[in-house]
Formats: sequence, C-alpha cells, structure tokens
Amino acid sequence: MQEQRLSGFFNEVNMSKSKIMIVDDEHISLAMTEHILQTAYNVVCATSGEDALRLFSREEPDMVLSDLRMPGMNGFELQQTLQEQSGHRIPFMFMTADMDQAVESKGFEIGALDFIRKPFRADVLLSRVSNILKTVDQIQGLKKAAETDPMTGLLNKTSVQAEIDLMCHQSKGALLMIDLDNFKPVNDIYGHDMGDKILIRFAEIIRSAIRNSDIAGRMGGDEFIVYCQNIIDEAVIAAKSRYINSHIIESAKELMGADMSIPIGASIGCAVSPKDGKDFLALFKKADKALYSVKQNGKHGYAIYQESGANESPDDVDATDLGTTVRILEERSPAKGAMVVSMEQFRLIYQFLARVNANYQRKMHIVLFAITDKETAEAPEEELIDTFLETMRSSLRQSDVIAKNGKNQFFLILLKTTPPNARLVIDRVINRWNLNEDSILTNVVFEMKEFDY
Repeated sequence: MQEQRLSGFFNEVNMSKSKIMIVDDEHISLAMTEHILQTAYNVVCATSGEDALRLFSREEPDMVLSDLRMPGMNGFELQQTLQEQSGHRIPFMFMTADMDQAVESKGFEIGALDFIRKPFRADVLLSRVSNILKTVDQIQGLKKAAETDPMTGLLNKTSVQAEIDLMCHQSKGALLMIDLDNFKPVNDIYGHDMGDKILIRFAEIIRSAIRNSDIAGRMGGDEFIVYCQNIIDEAVIAAKSRYINSHIIESAKELMGADMSIPIGASIGCAVSPKDGKDFLALFKKADKALYSVKQNGKHGYAIYQESGANESPDDVDATDLGTTVRILEERSPAKGAMVVSMEQFRLIYQFLARVNANYQRKMHIVLFAITDKETAEAPEEELIDTFLETMRSSLRQSDVIAKNGKNQFFLILLKTTPPNARLVIDRVINRWNLNEDSILTNVVFEMKEFDY
C-alpha cells in the first residue's frame, strides 16, 4: 500500500530540476533520508553545519533539510549563517526528535518553512518537501511578475534601475540607453497591435545582442536600457548598434511587409563605468546626453559620452592621412530624409551655404515652421512636437537640413529649389502631417524666404 502511495506521489513531483541539501551528523539517518529523496530529487549530503557551508555556494540547492541538534553548529545557526552569507531567504526545513513546542516556535520565527519529527514516513517527508518547493515557486513567480515588464519580458523600469545600480558598483561596463526610432508612425499607420509586435521583437533583438550576464530592461514606451558588464571597448558598442539596427529593419519588413517605408531603427547613447560614474543615476544622465547627440544627428547610430559637454563624435581623433580624415567625417548610417541638427550646427550650415549661394547663385530657401496647440495657442505636448519633427524629416530629402528652435519652432533649409518647388515641399509636409490623427489638435504655420545674397 505504501509503495502505491509513493508511486502516485512520484508522478506529481518535479523529478528533474530541484536539488535538496540534507544536513545530518547521524550517518544512518542521513543515508535513509537520502534514499527517500533521491528517488524524486537531486540530493547533496553534508555531515555537519560547517560541511554544509562549504558545499552550499558550489551546489546551490533549492532547499535545505537539516537536522536541528548537531555538534558544533546546530540547525538554527546554520540557517542564520547561510542567509547572512547569501543575502536572501533560503527555504529551510528542520528534522528533529525534540518534542518541545518552543523549539518549533523559534524555528518558525527565524524563517523555517516546516518541521518534521523523527522518525518520519517516506510519503510524509516527500509530501512536505513538495509543498515547500511549490510555495517557493509561487513566491518566485510573484516576485518575477512584479519585476518584469509584462509585454517584453525584460525587467521593468524600477527593477532594471536597481539591478544596474548594484552591478555598476561591482564591475566596470557600459550603460546603453536604446530608443526605438520612429515608432509612433507604426502605431498610427499599422495600429497598436502591430506596435506591440514591433516592441516585443525589438526586445528579443536586444536580448539576443547581449550576454546572459548583462542586464536589459524596458524604461517605458519605446525606451530600453542595457548594462553590458566588463565592456568598455567602442568597437563592441558599434557592433551592437549595427546588429540591432539591421535586425529591427529586417523584422519590421517581415512583420509589416517589404514595402514598409517607416525609417525604423535604434539610437544608442552610451556611458562607461567607472569613468562616467559608479551609480545608475550618474551613468543614466550621461548616456542620455549621448543619446540626444545621436537623435540630433540623423538617428540610427550610437554615441559615447564625452566629457567636453558637446559630446563630439566618438571618432573625434587625430587623423594621420586624408583617407582617415574622410572616414572620420563621414556620417554613420545616414538615414532617409532630412538631416536633423542643433541650432548651432544649423547656423554654421546656413552661413556656409550663404557663401556658396553668393558665389554660385544656387537656388535655396529657408523656411520657419511653428506648431501650436489649437486651443491654447501654446506649444503642444512634446510627443506631438517630436512626431511633427519626424513627419518633416521623412518628407524631405537627405540634402535638406532641419533644426529645432525653442519648444515648437523648426528651421528648414531647402537646397536647389525654385519658389514653386519650395512651396510644393512645404505642402507635402503639411499634407502628411494632416494624415496624423492628432494633427486636428494643432495649428501649423510657416514663413519662407529665398536666399538673396
């Protein structure tokens, strides 16, 4: 009868993964307990508390089943020492012949999950061990759910910040802020279900671009973050940028069709620990500045934070020949559409083109766009402004240049255009903006001027 009960029990328990450490100074009792448990679990045995301490970090058991009364270190002392060393609660169950209820109460106070009296029946021991492991699995499942972004399976914002903060105190590495460029048009054109698929695939690509020892999380929306442990080499960061960008465009066309024209990609800002900081916040601020530099220079690339504050290109090195100089000056992965630059860069481009125009009489126009909230006449929400900028950029040629001025104004240089052609370009921008469902919330006005040097 007992054999039948045990046979039925074995069919219900996980017989492949869980590992139990048995600690008992009585060799006969240890051997009997091992004989019972090894039919259902992986088992490791220790003959003293000191022996268990030595084996624990190597074996990493899922649970400890310990005799309470042992010479030297008793079961209570073993539990407390292991938990102090590991920094987390370890599932513990005590075996004892002691009938004192106070002993049992003390065990539960310090975190024991169960007690079993010696001598015990095999089916009772297996049942209690199984119940403990099921409880642990449930607790770990709830903990994982609380720490995980439900859509992508990566760590959520709170958890990834804590994990990265802990890791960058312990080891050098690179913090990567990764933005999915031009994601909003996916939702607007293909719907939010497709947007969710793209986010999930993007998370899978990020996960495949890093190692198991690295940390990845979703900060929210289309913003992700990664900490690559012991990586400070720019060549590695560049390779990851190329990998992520090439795979997300392939995935986007796979999911949305080969004729998909949204310039989707990834912008990556990088800060390095310990050079740029030894905690999450310090690294995050500097990686954010590097990311802004990428966004202002065409997206779909990477930048590493530079102490100068301007965050020059990471290729800003002394050239030894003309070929090297040209490679340094070339734009990385130029995206389709206009170049987006800062106002200071725009001013320099304008001054240079004005000189060109004065000498060669090229036809060029400068345009000022302003976008306002229809109800308040103030600057609209930042997300709308960014979407309008993306509409402009994607509606123009690679030879055109855009700069954001203040919160809601944009300057635009159109090269080699006659007045009628310039007006066609402006109408194209406005017409594409009007296709956006949020455009009804805004007013867009413009002024246009031909270069007249």
